[in-house]
Amino acid sequence: MSTAAPSKLFVSSEDPLLEQKTLANGDVVLFSARSPERQTPNEDAALLIGGTERAVLAVADGAGGQPAGDRASRLALESLAASLFPVLATDGDLRPALLDGFEAADRAVKKLGVGAATTLAAVALEHGVMRPIHAGDSVILVVGQRGRVIHQSLAHSPVGYALEAGLLDEEGAMAHEERHIVSNFIGMDQMRIELGPAIALKPRDTILIASDGLFDNFQLTEIVERIRKGPLLQGVHGLGKVGLGRMRDGHDAFQPKADDLTIISFRPTLREAVVKKAAPTA
Repeated sequence: MSTAAPSKLFVSSEDPLLEQKTLANGDVVLFSARSPERQTPNEDAALLIGGTERAVLAVADGAGGQPAGDRASRLALESLAASLFPVLATDGDLRPALLDGFEAADRAVKKLGVGAATTLAAVALEHGVMRPIHAGDSVILVVGQRGRVIHQSLAHSPVGYALEAGLLDEEGAMAHEERHIVSNFIGMDQMRIELGPAIALKPRDTILIASDGLFDNFQLTEIVERIRKGPLLQGVHGLGKVGLGRMRDGHDAFQPKADDLTIISFRPTLREAVVKKAAPTA
């Protein structure tokens, strides 16, 4: 039976936004705020689309220094939502719809004709399984309750590649003078889509999708510790509040970077109902 697929797109706002929803048999928390140093609109945008069993969560971060960053991020998510909506409403296959949505987003941003670009990171959730897909340096993270990193997407940037290759450690990456450079965007020539593995979620696993305003101002261990357990709303709100504070006031261990900050986090609930549905009857 098909299910309704309501969507909610969150775009630029002067005030920090904190919202909690239930989607895909889980709790979803969203935080978004513009840079404390910026008077122009927040160039991040977020999308929540889906229903009880399936959903897609996405973050887009308009390219800083390029024109129309806020329009690019909004257009990218509108294009993604248009591709996903009929599939989510009819129980169709999410994988090709995600790829089509990313390609539609790329065409829409290029059509602006002003050199705009944006990152795009999304997670598809379906019957207790997640699949990540991204272009750019907005990060997708999956952690277990005890703090084990189950999955971390590769940031499409020179610093991200150097970190993955072991040429830089985390502290070196956060202090690197080229940490703001991104090598792959929606809207740029030869845009590349990276589709990650399907991951079966355990009851207390937590997913996090965030713009680089988070990972430029926190070490990975700090992020994991704040979201791995306890109320999800409290963990996400804490990351947002502390992150904005570091952008304003600095940090002893590293030089924070003032930027727009958007976080979506998901944790499964109702797992007993899902397991019972899948269990054979006597």
